Amino acid sequence: MATAAGPKSITTAKAMHPAVATGTSSAGLYLGANNGLAKADATPRVFVAAETELLAEMYSRMLRKGAAVAVVGRHCGTQFEPAALTQSGADVLLLTSRGNFVDDLNVIRNVRSSAPNVGIVMLGEIGEEQEFLQWVRAGVRGYLARDARAEEVIRAIVAVRAGAAVCPGMLCARLFHYFESEAKSLPSAGVHLRLGLTRREQQLIPLLARGLTNKEIANHFSLSEQTVKNHLYRMKHKVGAGDRLSIVHVCRMQGFMV
Repeated sequence: MATAAGPKSITTAKAMHPAVATGTSSAGLYLGANNGLAKADATPRVFVAAETELLAEMYSRMLRKGAAVAVVGRHCGTQFEPAALTQSGADVLLLTSRGNFVDDLNVIRNVRSSAPNVGIVMLGEIGEEQEFLQWVRAGVRGYLARDARAEEVIRAIVAVRAGAAVCPGMLCARLFHYFESEAKSLPSAGVHLRLGLTRREQQLIPLLARGLTNKEIANHFSLSEQTVKNHLYRMKHKVGAGDRLSIVHVCRMQGFMV
């Protein structure tokens, strides 16, 4: 196969392997309908995106050998444009981490914006818990280690296609801890009525109380730093506070749990 410099996308014309994966998996948690198993008439159509031609070809071959999914296209290169993905008719994008958090986040956001019905299964480093949370918030529905076994990757793809979510056990625990901490700062109807703070503005209060910077808050919510600044500007005017710490103080006085 001839190759060319720069990003390259290849789309195949038809589904090649209409089988369905069955059995149990050690990949981790599966959440969602049908226990992550797709019906026989809903073979996942997968688009593979990796940073090199070698990796894209390797994962494509691996999926085809599994006979549970149809590989409908692939892309190699660090700059991924979703156009080929949408044209391929894929149900699931198998995406390898580029090794750069911001680049990965931008790819996920672009895919979710241009192809919202396409599920994303990402392969990356398991130890990056904070980055994992950001990727999930941006729209990833499956996350596995780069060295996950072929059957684990296929199982995750089938699960995500069926509406489930997949991640290793240790990251599942991280998700539970995250939501446990978030529950302590759920939006309050009383605070909204008394201070006029929106749901998002209320979500910022615990982070302000912890002393996070605008950039850290932006990363936490997958927002731009300017958006955070705009929120804080409006919050100060709503509660009559002179600075970010005063916002926290006023909210505490109004019964907001921080």
